[in-house]
Amino acid sequence: MNRYPRDFQGYGPTPPDAQWPGGARIAVQFVVNYEEGGENNILHGDAASEAFLSEIVGAAPWPGQRHWNMESIYDYGARAGFWRLHRLFTGADIPVTVYGVASALARSPQQVEAMKDADWEIASHGLKWIDYKDHNAETESADIAEAIRLHTEVVGEAPRGWYTGRSSVNTVALAAETGAFDYISDTYDDDLPYWMQVAGGDQLIIPYTLDCNDMRFATPQGFNSGDQFYAYLRDTFDALYAEGCDGAAKMMSVGLHCRLVGRPGRVQALKRFIDYIKGFEGVWTPRRIDIADHWRATHPPKHPLRIDQMSRAGFVEKFGGVFEHSAWIAERAFDLELGPAHNSVAGIHNALARMFRSVSHGERLGVLTAHPDLAGKLAAAKRLTAESTAEQGSAGLDALTDAERAKFTELNGAYVAKHGFPFIIAVKDHDKDGILRHFEARISNDTQTEFETACAQVERIARLRLETML
Repeated sequence: MNRYPRDFQGYGPTPPDAQWPGGARIAVQFVVNYEEGGENNILHGDAASEAFLSEIVGAAPWPGQRHWNMESIYDYGARAGFWRLHRLFTGADIPVTVYGVASALARSPQQVEAMKDADWEIASHGLKWIDYKDHNAETESADIAEAIRLHTEVVGEAPRGWYTGRSSVNTVALAAETGAFDYISDTYDDDLPYWMQVAGGDQLIIPYTLDCNDMRFATPQGFNSGDQFYAYLRDTFDALYAEGCDGAAKMMSVGLHCRLVGRPGRVQALKRFIDYIKGFEGVWTPRRIDIADHWRATHPPKHPLRIDQMSRAGFVEKFGGVFEHSAWIAERAFDLELGPAHNSVAGIHNALARMFRSVSHGERLGVLTAHPDLAGKLAAAKRLTAESTAEQGSAGLDALTDAERAKFTELNGAYVAKHGFPFIIAVKDHDKDGILRHFEARISNDTQTEFETACAQVERIARLRLETML
């Protein structure tokens, strides 16, 4: 593998301002997961009972058996927890997104009607609340298709958002291939929505959360009390709100489950958090589909250069001149483990510089000697590369007086005679007088010091060239 698929770059050090409606500094989005009746159960044709996210400590699947206690805990979410959350959010006039498991929705018509009456978004949470990590792509794709069909039949309209949750490595691509979803949420990798190029198109991703999530009431080292849940939500809000005040508005997702936070001993923490955020200006509490509609209109997809998807010929053609007359550096860099993180100036510069740093002293010396003298004979004969011509011109080296040209000629000759390679400096970082001062100071250095200095300047020149190109 020499093309690494994971993306460690994202928006980088300067994420965009979300530009939320009304100048909001933060979007706080609540998700209610409706899974009750869609979990693993032999009644549903599964091999064993459910064992995930319940009050039962150390729960394990019971093959071929119903687990009455587990069923009862899930039933609580539908019978009591859902309605407690429904009263809380409708009373607070906050619309939510429901991640609805299609088979669970089909078994809960009264709850579906209440969701629709409250104008809650009902996104798809898959066909069943099961783990897809061991499913092949064909089986998972079939379940996605059936989830869309059943959801549409039960709710009366197709889902516009998708979140599997217990997903596989194929989930996002399979969901995107349907072309059915305005957004997919099976990632946890950012504080903002973003566009992903997948399945031959642009797919909007609205990342979800596992930390601001009541599931941690049912996991080791999770929340032991409502106070812990509230404090974590509050601190997350405070951090993101402060960033929004600095012109970088963010998104906060809060994940909820009817059978977990719907318990009376926990719901008060959620209520305190809702009351807390209502005390701030510039807080938007949308549904996820509202975020998707805003992002599509305000931040449409762009198609920057994908270095990790270039052909060898295209890669070398574009970057072969970054290191002067040394296209072999780009040829070798192409074989590195390039990925989305290299689709940037810093990324491609690092890849090229690694090849320059890793070669023998003789090959590095060859790169140094490929550089022209400053204001030398090649410049006078207009035989420099386009990059070198522009760089020397930026420092005024193409408009020297006779005395200045004589001085550069003298220094060039003395420097090469002493060190065996041309004087190299990133001229864009200096003016003409500054270059002369560095020239006069460096000529007296020992050759090893100058060799390392020259190599560092070669890398700096490459960086400046890439900044111009990209």
